[in-house]
Amino acid sequence: MSKVLSLIGRRLVQLPIMILGITFLVFFIMSFSKVDPAITALGEGASLEARLEYRAAHGLDDPLPTRYVTFLTGLAKLDLGTYSARQLPVIDEIARAFPVTLQLTFLGLIIAVGFALTLGIVAAVYRDRWPDQAIRLLSIASLSTPSFWLAILLIQVLGHKVGLFSIFPVAGKLPAMTDNFGGWLLRMFLPAFALAMPVIGQLSRVVRTSMVEELDRDYVRTALGAGVPRRVVVARNVLRNALITPITVLGLRIGYLLGGAVVIEIIFNINGMGMLIMNGVTNNEPNLVQGVTLTVALAFVVINVAVDLLYVLVNPRIRTV
Repeated sequence: MSKVLSLIGRRLVQLPIMILGITFLVFFIMSFSKVDPAITALGEGASLEARLEYRAAHGLDDPLPTRYVTFLTGLAKLDLGTYSARQLPVIDEIARAFPVTLQLTFLGLIIAVGFALTLGIVAAVYRDRWPDQAIRLLSIASLSTPSFWLAILLIQVLGHKVGLFSIFPVAGKLPAMTDNFGGWLLRMFLPAFALAMPVIGQLSRVVRTSMVEELDRDYVRTALGAGVPRRVVVARNVLRNALITPITVLGLRIGYLLGGAVVIEIIFNINGMGMLIMNGVTNNEPNLVQGVTLTVALAFVVINVAVDLLYVLVNPRIRTV
């Protein structure tokens, strides 16, 4: 038990250090932006005096360390600044858009895990036979297919109208998940599937390899020789012991899912973080771009730390590290 607590403690101590590093990196990179926030807020017709007064009032001419401390102070209060001439809070837009991106990411994650586990287990159980060969070809094809290209293809094939209805809606407002789950799922399924496809290809091969390694171990042969049904051995022992490597890969791919969701949202016209960052770039809103980038980066770090802690629950051998 002490080793488990020590492992969790090390991960939790590393978390604030990584968060601080990310905030500095994002702030430092955005400090090179050529966009003048004063012009963005006041308009291009604003006088030089008005722009200078705005920059002085918001500390834009302060040294970089001073501005970074001010940024951290605001971040601690969930204040990421304002954008547009109406001085709208960035945090309000992120609070609206981020849950949509998380919904798309985790639906893609569920689809990826479901398909990858099924395909990987079947390929391992029937290794070197026709199901294994077919799944291998499918995984190579999915790995070779860019998500954005697949998204466009899915829109063309499954998003067309049949009579007055579309098979899958690819435009229009996203229904609230709590109010209309069926409508939400239909609207989200195609983008989530396109997002998950490359992960399915990679993860299914990792699951297959891990399962094959476990199936060849002595304890499996001993259990089978003792008369334990093969399906029981696979479900209770082999699968659990084989999950550690796939979870490692999955933790690394969550970053891909978060980043890919930004592009997929734009293709399917979903008002999440992707549309938000595109609006920030298009309208020269550095505070908006900085806030979205920082939020996605912090989410990636927190999720990966959570995956690290999940290792302890999945494989007891990690607890001795």
